[in-house]
Amino acid sequence: MKQRIRTVNLLLVIGIVLLGLFVIPLPYFVTKPGMAEPLESHVKVEGAKDHTGEFMMTTVSMGRASIYTYLESFINPLYQIYKKDEVMGNGETDEEYNFRQHLYMEDSKKSAIITAYRYAGKPYVISNNGVLVVAIVKDMPANGVLKVGDLIQKINGQPIHNAFDIKKILQDSKPNSTFMLDIVRNNKPIRLNLKTAPFKKDPNHSGFGVSLLTNEILKSTPSVEIETEKIGGPSAGLMFTLEIYDQLVDGNLTKGYEVAGTGTIDEKGNVGAIGGISQKIAAASKAGADIFFAPSENGAKNSNYNEAKKTVEKYHFKIKLVPVNSFKDAVQYLEKLPPERKSG
Repeated sequence: MKQRIRTVNLLLVIGIVLLGLFVIPLPYFVTKPGMAEPLESHVKVEGAKDHTGEFMMTTVSMGRASIYTYLESFINPLYQIYKKDEVMGNGETDEEYNFRQHLYMEDSKKSAIITAYRYAGKPYVISNNGVLVVAIVKDMPANGVLKVGDLIQKINGQPIHNAFDIKKILQDSKPNSTFMLDIVRNNKPIRLNLKTAPFKKDPNHSGFGVSLLTNEILKSTPSVEIETEKIGGPSAGLMFTLEIYDQLVDGNLTKGYEVAGTGTIDEKGNVGAIGGISQKIAAASKAGADIFFAPSENGAKNSNYNEAKKTVEKYHFKIKLVPVNSFKDAVQYLEKLPPERKSG
């Protein structure tokens, strides 16, 4: 009987230890190779035809580190550990961090559409619709009244088109002046009053204590929808641009290949560096990609491309690594490719 009790207690202790290894969070984040997903299911240009081959975006899986994943990072070089303040801003909440990632993605989508449509000679129009609250100063009047993600559309009945409009309205206001704001929160209109207070670093001027971003609306012909509900950050910009462009033009830009890659995109079509390049090319290789576009950063020694090249060589990935500085570089490379010959 005593032996049985000791055995049960031992198993209970082992269970608690194992649970702690996997469940107890540490003040770190762990990243590892994510997925390489076909973009055709995320990007829909009106009237586009199906093609053989596909463009793939690559992701990094990130989450709070447990004791197990923290220890695993010392064994698996494709796992990376980051301190919380290396991932999130000083005092940034989870809500603010997620919203920031959402904004990065929305800006990436906008730049991808502009670049692809301009390159394809298709029309688009950009208009402003209010300003978004992207951060709130904790000891200023907006704290507890406004929320990150609120869309400010009017102040004292005056339409707000951009952040300059708010600055103009508030520039001569005295401390404790009250303003009426019309905002949209979670798709619902709200009217509220908000006072101003002096800025600590500029006591001669008063404000609400918010960081703002103009809410730009982009309309294109033909229309395009990009589904990114579960994706954050700007690193899929290049691949979104390639997928949109491929659906806009005649022919088949992939030539039947599985084309993966990563890199930010700006409205001029420049490709920028990203984080987690080794993890992303590992994900692409596992998914069977033939080609991988990597930002070359104009030949910088520590570029994404050079890091990816070391990873390919180290793990013997059978994938063609291609350096790019711009969307145009990627298109020209693909246009020169011979069609893939499928075996069978």
